Amino acid sequence: MRTPLIAANWKMHKAPKDAAAFLDAFLPELHDQTGTEIALFPSAVCLPGIIEAARGTRVSIGAQNMHWLSEGAYTGDISAPMLTAIGCTHILIGHSERRQYSGETDEQVNLKLKTALAHRLIPVVCIGEHLDKRQSSLTAAVLRWQLAAALSGITPEQAAPIVIAYEPVWAIGTGVVATPDQAAEAHGIIRHEVANLLGNIAAEKMRILYGGSVKPDNIARLMSEPGIDGALVGGASLDPASFSQIVRNATTAA
Repeated sequence: MRTPLIAANWKMHKAPKDAAAFLDAFLPELHDQTGTEIALFPSAVCLPGIIEAARGTRVSIGAQNMHWLSEGAYTGDISAPMLTAIGCTHILIGHSERRQYSGETDEQVNLKLKTALAHRLIPVVCIGEHLDKRQSSLTAAVLRWQLAAALSGITPEQAAPIVIAYEPVWAIGTGVVATPDQAAEAHGIIRHEVANLLGNIAAEKMRILYGGSVKPDNIARLMSEPGIDGALVGGASLDPASFSQIVRNATTAA
């Protein structure tokens, strides 16, 4: 059995006081929710405070980005040792917005993944196709290419912590959500390709999340698909009531 994971990507939202207020409202909603892992990915300035506030709870905290080197003249970047030193346990890698706006490449995604594993951070590796690729029936080709690049040099023995997040770029922040059938088909392609690259055992154990306009009213239907192991939630995770309802509905459906 793969333990469901519901993750919140806050992107460039919430100052530290806002993050603290979110946890104050969100944590009491979890008292009767078990069986689902929860991770929050706030902005870097919020990390120390929210890690301390979440200590001893069911909520794990991750960073939205990091450099693949441990130190150096890289102004504005954060390293894996810095993140683990303050108690981060998770890291987002290769989000489409990082690829689009910051020029993050497949090679860099691979380097960051290897660094995350070396420093015992749980990596959530994001992949997904743009609308023109889907309309050209190239979804499978894009997913296979991105997976092959991300997992290059990774052994089956290293693969256990890796989480894949399928985020169709055309559904991120648009209000358009992939249908459960579309999401399930993409997740099937991903799991099949992971099996080709790392073997059947690694593929069966690897969690694959869906991301793209996830909301309280669609998470249960998505989670009812056997190949979907959770969600990476954007805008709907900014409100504690909305995100707690997503967690509740996902837990019920899982």
